[in-house]
Amino acid sequence: MSERILTPIQALATTGARALATWQLDDVRYLAVAQLARDIPGEPPHMNGGDSDIEAPLFRMEGERFVQFDAFQLSGGEDVEYFEIGARRFLTTAGIRQGRGPYDLNTQATLYEWRNGAWEPHQHFAAFAAKQWRAFAIGERQFLALAQGVTLDGVDATHPRSSRIFEWNGERFELFQTIDGLWGYDWNDFQHGDMHLLAYSDHVSGSAVMRWNGEQFVTLQRFEEKGGRTFRFFEADGECWMVHVNLLAHTTLYRFDGERFVETQQLGGPGGRELCLIESERGRYLVRVCFITGTPQAPVVERESQIFEWTGNTFALVETFDTSAATAAISFTEGGTRYLAVANSLSAEQRFGVASTLYRFDA
Repeated sequence: MSERILTPIQALATTGARALATWQLDDVRYLAVAQLARDIPGEPPHMNGGDSDIEAPLFRMEGERFVQFDAFQLSGGEDVEYFEIGARRFLTTAGIRQGRGPYDLNTQATLYEWRNGAWEPHQHFAAFAAKQWRAFAIGERQFLALAQGVTLDGVDATHPRSSRIFEWNGERFELFQTIDGLWGYDWNDFQHGDMHLLAYSDHVSGSAVMRWNGEQFVTLQRFEEKGGRTFRFFEADGECWMVHVNLLAHTTLYRFDGERFVETQQLGGPGGRELCLIESERGRYLVRVCFITGTPQAPVVERESQIFEWTGNTFALVETFDTSAATAAISFTEGGTRYLAVANSLSAEQRFGVASTLYRFDA
């Protein structure tokens, strides 16, 4: 493919960006950014340093650009997730920590509801090193899963430390199931035929794909290596496929053989953090954004991410693009044009004040 797929449209003023969420209200496109920290003047750089008592900026789209118009408090922001239940609209947030150092990893995750033209707090959750939420439904049942936890010397959990799944009771989310895992990162759900899958990523305890048995989620397959970050599922020609990102090792494509997921192709080595699957008129594309290699004490900021195109049974690399410790990517269509927003979290010098980017996606 000779023409570039991505065209930069806008640099978004962000600091330590970790996650993105976008939605429409009254024909207006909005974007929220979870931010981990801002730099503290005079302090040496460190990817786990900085001031985490920070806010999540809210943008609205005007033409082909986002304009910040508001923000809400989100200390140590790791995630923001938008979802709907019937006519009700919700925004839920997760923060890994609070403070300027030393940090407290026992936090409150907040669920907001859109009421009277504003986002109002609806429910609070006691969280510990919270990473990511995932809202999903099975039939009429509505679930909200929180990935959380760390295992660090000197860090004590006074809040529940295991990753958890909550179920909607009509007014609030109640604890439904607790998952064994010490350092949760992400959830991804997928429906294939009559099989509902839920994947859980964990940094130290091994990751897993679970299956709904009508009463709870039970393990279908485990991935025991450390470094799990995320999964993505899709269907092609009636078959179920899965991509698994491991920050420490590799990004791998799997095919479901009816009983388990079988490794088919490796799409890159260490450093992968997140994925974005895009279905366009021209085909299926996979965006792999890359974060760091090395260690938190001596990180190497990854400066390049990739776009792959589906060929029918494998992915082919079609484009690379500049990023800076990228942590998330989301795609959306507005006014007949497809866009890709990418969150960048660190500069090469390990400073948080690095812009995120909005692209036009021409494929």
